[in-house]
Amino acid sequence: MTNRQPIPNNTVLVAIDVAKARNEVLIEAGPQQRRRRLSVLNTRPEHDRLVETLLRYERPIVCGFEATGNYHRPLAWRLIEAGFEARLISSMALARTREALHNSWDKNDPKDAQVILHMLRIGATQHYHDPLKAGINDVQELSKTHETISKAKTEIQHRILTHYLPLYFPEVERFKGNSRSDWFFAFLEQFPTPASITALSKEAFLQAAWAVIGRKVSKERLLADIYETARTSIGLPLPPDAPAIQMFRMVLAEARGLIRQRGEIENLADSLLCENADYQRLRQVPGIGPINALTIIAEGGDLRRFGHHRQFLKFCGLDLSTLQSGSFRGQTKLSKYGNARLRRTLWIAGQVAIRQRDNSFRDKYERYVARDRDNPDLKRKALTAITAKMARVVHAVIKSGSDYRPFIEAPVPGGRTSLSSCREGATATL
Repeated sequence: MTNRQPIPNNTVLVAIDVAKARNEVLIEAGPQQRRRRLSVLNTRPEHDRLVETLLRYERPIVCGFEATGNYHRPLAWRLIEAGFEARLISSMALARTREALHNSWDKNDPKDAQVILHMLRIGATQHYHDPLKAGINDVQELSKTHETISKAKTEIQHRILTHYLPLYFPEVERFKGNSRSDWFFAFLEQFPTPASITALSKEAFLQAAWAVIGRKVSKERLLADIYETARTSIGLPLPPDAPAIQMFRMVLAEARGLIRQRGEIENLADSLLCENADYQRLRQVPGIGPINALTIIAEGGDLRRFGHHRQFLKFCGLDLSTLQSGSFRGQTKLSKYGNARLRRTLWIAGQVAIRQRDNSFRDKYERYVARDRDNPDLKRKALTAITAKMARVVHAVIKSGSDYRPFIEAPVPGGRTSLSSCREGATATL
């Protein structure tokens, strides 16, 4: 979040407009001194030249830049390693400030550097937390690669369900299990059409497919049902060696490869973080599994830097915002100005938690929707409240360094409630 970050006196301000090939740099050594403008290419000699230029000032250096894809990461790392302070400029704050200063939507790199320098001067900046310096670069790459592979796997699964199966074996879709299992695609890769099944006798098919589908309850009954379904299928009668079926098998092999890669990433993440205390505490919270814990650590970094849980809620975009002017007051909504991946992870974790038994998330959800269980708007608000509660719990267990306690809610002492009875109630809920 953009806060007032005061700049110490006698500090050299360096504004950098980052781009893919060339960076525009504006240096201000003092209010009465002429600004110095540089163009720095994204090469090692040019970065070294910028560092040497800044070191000659022999004064504290504060560098400000806007996050631009990943192009800012190498230069930011080089500046931090040289001992300079790095501060981040919000993209939205930069755009709004540029329009306010110049009364125009006109934009170019030198003008952006001037606006960044102005925001540095007034202290409208954010702390820059370098992933490599913070030791979470590997965790971030695992999390982002897992998300990319999961999206690709979902896309290819939809292609199989909406294109290939309706053409060649529509009835087999009802046998598909959860999206994480590999047996369904392995079965289709070996038996892509009804003809490839009915070409065998029932006994021969059972023997050929027995090892393919893995461990299943009532496996023989399942395979017999698939065999009878293939006999009455309406799929197109193509031979198993047709080019179209070869394309189908190629797509199935790609889907299986993505499932295998996703499993490898999950195993690598668990082995990488198994000794991490924050990871172990996050795993104790209902709804948070290995990937959710990985994403929270990758996107949130060290949550201890947030002094209050409201700061973490704002970082996630779960803070409430209202548009008010004069006598008009708009509807209060989530700002959604924070980290979208982190907010989505907490939302998913909350939905998983309310489906589990005996935890405070489920109790809160049940209390919220008790007055009208058929109201979809009330359910949506309840899920939002659960997401915010998940964020508060995650922040609390990491900042306090204590294990998760499922029913920590207890009556607050006050009025005629004695402290001893409060402790008794708290003990009973644990």
